[in-house]
Amino acid sequence: MENKLWKVLGTGFGIAVTLGGTVGTGILRKPGPIAASLQDPGLILILWVLVAIYALLGVSCVLELSLSIPKAGSWYGYAERAFGRYVGFLVGLTSWLGTVTALGFGSYTFSEYLIIVFPSLSPYLVYCAIGILALLWFFHQLGVVMAGKSQEWLSGIKALALLIFIAICFAYGDGGVFLQKTTAPTGLPLTTGIMTALLSIFYAFDGWHTASYFTEENKDPVKSMPKSMFIGVIIVAFIYLLINVGILYSLPLETLSTSKLAAADTMKALFGADMGRWITVFLMLSILGILNTQVMFAPRVIYSMSRDGLFFKQAEKVNAAGSPTTATHLTVFAACLFLLAGKEINERLSDIATFFFVASYLAGFASLLKLRVSEPTLKRPYLAWGYPVLPWILVIISALFLIGTLVTNLGSVVYVVGFILLSFLIFKTSGLEYQKKA
Repeated sequence: MENKLWKVLGTGFGIAVTLGGTVGTGILRKPGPIAASLQDPGLILILWVLVAIYALLGVSCVLELSLSIPKAGSWYGYAERAFGRYVGFLVGLTSWLGTVTALGFGSYTFSEYLIIVFPSLSPYLVYCAIGILALLWFFHQLGVVMAGKSQEWLSGIKALALLIFIAICFAYGDGGVFLQKTTAPTGLPLTTGIMTALLSIFYAFDGWHTASYFTEENKDPVKSMPKSMFIGVIIVAFIYLLINVGILYSLPLETLSTSKLAAADTMKALFGADMGRWITVFLMLSILGILNTQVMFAPRVIYSMSRDGLFFKQAEKVNAAGSPTTATHLTVFAACLFLLAGKEINERLSDIATFFFVASYLAGFASLLKLRVSEPTLKRPYLAWGYPVLPWILVIISALFLIGTLVTNLGSVVYVVGFILLSFLIFKTSGLEYQKKA
């Protein structure tokens, strides 16, 4: 089984990796800024429902792609099949680098929370972040089975902690924003507020497609993937809605709209400042779950690219325990380099990564439309709902979101354009377009 990924993952892992790849600090941080932008609890909840529907519809499209092209790497594999080697190279490289950047930034954030609990570690913040990545790297060398089980445990603990938080809000909250007479802004402020809120909610839902990175390793993907992806996204959506209702029920608007960490402020309002330490521990757990997921799925992208002759040949090596070991080395090493480069560079790269993540969505939905025309006889065990209307709607929504991402981060435009030009130059001068697949 050397140099081949193991087919050992199932429905439970698919649900767990969806939770692990989606639920993070976004849902605990974003309710405050969203409330400040919109001020109306009904409108806030409607937007969360709309983005949840987008994710569910997106799952339908990704399932068609992942089950008809059952290879590791998700968006990369679809774009390469539909639009050729350069587009595949660009989507794969940006998908991997975006995740590497998120991995570095996430481990840094984890260390910041670790220092709140253990202040004596403050001078060693970056080294703590590198240490966390090193521990995850070591763990993932033990194999895909161990990594899969760890993801199930981490996601289960995280979901339980969130449900406890929701129960506490409903039990001890006194009505919060729901008892206040609030009205949403009108005109341009309303439009701007909705766009700002949608960007935050999209960010919180990012990761809904994570299970598709592991289609090649699924024991019975046709049977288990639809269940795991739909169940996973539905669970995430319900948890997100209930957390929003719980926070809105527990905090008045004047407190919530100025909150940078709404979950912590909710617990402080209900039980006093001492609860902050417990929220910090929970945040660390949430971040650890996402870091574990990223260390697991990011290497699958460059592993798949390597097999297709679009990355270093060594990255296709799989160890005796079923893990893409060289690809994992490269992923964690690159994240450590970003950490050593400094927080400001990481934040800039994170802004650019957000653009490329959305571009990957757009490329994926466009790939479905292209492949239906260019490969009508391709075996498709699952068909996306409402073709061609639904994929086109998702292409348009993703394109609008992409424009919104650029508009809100105008300083990143030059870097995005520069990276695309550099990638094209590398692709042309290195002979990648002529390399053969393994």
